[in-house]
Amino acid sequence: MNSTAVQTENASKSKGGFPALLALAISAFGIGTTEFVPVGLLSSLASDLNISITLAGLLISGYAMGVAFGAPVLTALTNKMNRKTLLLLLMVVFIAGNMVAALSTSFTLLLIARFITAFSHGVFFSIGATIAADLVPEHKRASAIAFMFTGLTVATVTGVPLGTFIGQTFGWRATFWAVALLGIVAIIASAILVPKNLKEAPPSSLKDQLKIIKNGRLLLAFAITALGYGGTFVAFTYLAPILENVTGYDPKAVSWILLGYGIAVAIGNTVGGKAADKNPIKALFWMFVVQAIILVILTFTAPFKIAGTVTIFLLGLLAFMNVPGLQVYVVKLAERYVPSAVNVASAINIAAFNLGIAIGASVGGLIVDSIGIIHTPWIGGVMVFGAVLLTAWSASLEKRTV
Repeated sequence: MNSTAVQTENASKSKGGFPALLALAISAFGIGTTEFVPVGLLSSLASDLNISITLAGLLISGYAMGVAFGAPVLTALTNKMNRKTLLLLLMVVFIAGNMVAALSTSFTLLLIARFITAFSHGVFFSIGATIAADLVPEHKRASAIAFMFTGLTVATVTGVPLGTFIGQTFGWRATFWAVALLGIVAIIASAILVPKNLKEAPPSSLKDQLKIIKNGRLLLAFAITALGYGGTFVAFTYLAPILENVTGYDPKAVSWILLGYGIAVAIGNTVGGKAADKNPIKALFWMFVVQAIILVILTFTAPFKIAGTVTIFLLGLLAFMNVPGLQVYVVKLAERYVPSAVNVASAINIAAFNLGIAIGASVGGLIVDSIGIIHTPWIGGVMVFGAVLLTAWSASLEKRTV
């Protein structure tokens, strides 16, 4: 293909891909809201269901484990399905899961509903990232993935604070009904805006999929994702109790703090996408360095309203900034080493994101029960520093490859 044809194809992709990216972002908004909304409702959920805050935290870590186990398995099983049909089916599962959560009368049923809903999450983001990357020219792939994940970040800006407000005003069940309604909006958007003739992923054999988990470079990237992204959740999972019990905010003020945190997340995601377009591994290294430092600082500033709030805003900037870079880096590595199983590699990375969340939330729970909630930020910082070391190692291997 000559350069003129490539330029024409790229221009067509840039113009025609936006509506589909918008539909993906809307779906990501609904899914992001249901994943993170329990953060603002932990106290009320624990009180209503007569459980501890640590046990309520399983609604986040349990969801994350559902994504971690479901994403690679279900993506591999649905590898030959039409990608638009699959997107629509995933939103049906999402809607049903949230309706069951809204109807739950026990913690056990609520946890099961969350686990089932998580299956749609993992597959959606794994195939959504590859669809987003295919809809735009090569040099805009990280930005396209960042745009899709904007739905996830906007969920932290508006969905989570609004869900927290609805839960505090009308009860936590009303929040899950509202999220199910978001799913209906998302499935309509996907049906209308996502084209039928999406580029289909090349079929991957079980042998190809096994190559992914045997490839050292990809395994290293997955470990970076789990540590770098998951470290923040040691503290973020218990952010509402930190704000209420350590910083001294009224529970109603927590919604506003989460709104500010979400705005910071949205800004960071956009910056992270642009930074990762040129050199994802270099950008990731510095993101993780700053992220680790901010988490350690939060341990000392959390007891003070102004300093603590400013630090939380800065943490929000870094919390999702690494997402586009991590996803596009894995996609690039998969295209290099296992080109026939890019979707599955993407799914395993989504699993790594959520394994990191599960580990972070679980570690946070142990810290809360043992040495105290104030220690969750710096321990999260240590986890992120592990990602700094692994990223430096991956960067050195990248230089040798080139």
